[in-house]
Formats: sequence, structure tokens, C-alpha cells
Amino acid sequence: MLEDLKEAVLEANLELPRAGLVKLTWGNVSGRDPATGHVVIKPSGLPYGEMTAGDMVVVDSRGEVVEGERRPSTDTPTHVLLYKRLPGIGGIVHTHSTWATAWAQAGRPVPLLGTTHADFSPFPVPVSEQLTPEQVERGYEAETGEVIVRTLAGRSPEEVPAVLVRGHGPFCWASGPSKAVAAAVTLEAVAEVAWLTVGLREDPDLLPSHIVERHFTRKHGPGAYYGQV
Repeated sequence: MLEDLKEAVLEANLELPRAGLVKLTWGNVSGRDPATGHVVIKPSGLPYGEMTAGDMVVVDSRGEVVEGERRPSTDTPTHVLLYKRLPGIGGIVHTHSTWATAWAQAGRPVPLLGTTHADFSPFPVPVSEQLTPEQVERGYEAETGEVIVRTLAGRSPEEVPAVLVRGHGPFCWASGPSKAVAAAVTLEAVAEVAWLTVGLREDPDLLPSHIVERHFTRKHGPGAYYGQV
């Protein structure tokens, strides 16, 4: 099972540069094995073009390495905490993708302006508070996870599949690594279109709630009817 997950996490990581979401060695994807609770994650600082499934690192629920020769991503404590606190997720992606990161650096949530966004989430993409010096000193990466959870404010990870960490960049999640990458791709598209819309009209109308509800529920939940059965 873990060997299959390593392959899935590798492929998800390799998709990040193909999708234009990362530069250099920035960003990371992880996946969680529900049977063991172990997390497979990208190694720290290794170029995407050089990675193999054997380079993926396995950590336990405390973030301790249990398998692999490489050092895990420096964002591992964030991933581990999110798996603990967000039930049902099986894949996490962190990038510094241009458009989503611009909103994070501006400290602004991505407003819900159109149906592409509504297909993704029925809420604006939220932006976190800034970490304090005390939080950074206490444990920067783990506290990043804590601030993400607080930003969700009790909403489900399916309804809010991404949070912008203020001044940093987006974290996205889904049921598995490949779907988490799809969430990151969608977020980047939504962030770009929203930015362009606000540039054309400073205070555009939000998408009406009845259209938001229809677009989200036709792709999510028991009444979903988008795609093939």
C-alpha cells in the first residue's frame, strides 16, 4: 500500500511544474495512508526532475521519519497537523503559485465572483491571520497548520478546499494527492480570474447565492450530477 502511495505522491509532485504551479524546488505534495496513518511527502530541496518514488519520505503521525533516506519537506509539520485536524483528507498540496500567492501577500480573500469559483467552493477562499513572533518561535511550520485550521472556522474541508496563508501562499487539500493537485490548479485559475475582474471593476458584484449553491451541489455531495456515474 505504501509503495502505491509513494508512486501517487511522486506523480502528484511531478504534476506541479507541469501545471506551472512551482518554480525551482518550491512546493510539495503529500498523501496519507489511512491504514497506518503514515504520511508520504516530497523530500526537502530535491529538484522535481530528479525525484523518484524511492526519494519519497514516509513519516508517522508525529512527523518522525519511518522510511526513506532523504530529509522530508520542511513543511512536514504543517501537513501532519492538517491530517490530524481535517478529517477525511488524504492529500495536501502547498505551492507559491503566482496568482494565489498574490492574494495571500495582499492579505485578501479571493472573492466569489463566478461559477468556476462556485464549482470549487461555496465560500470566498479565506486568508489567514499573520503568525505572531511567539508562534514562529514556538514552531513555525506546526503553527502554520494551526492558523490554517482556525481560518477554516469550523467549515468542512470539502466546502473550503484551500486557505491562503497570509504573506506566504496557498495550501490545498482533497481526498488524495492527485485531487489535491487538481484543487491547486483550480485555485490558481480562480485567483487569476478574480484578480483580473477586480482590475476591470474595483467592486464587482458577487455571484448570487442561488447560483453558487447550484454550481457547488452539482459537483459535491449526495445530489451531485456532474460527470459520469
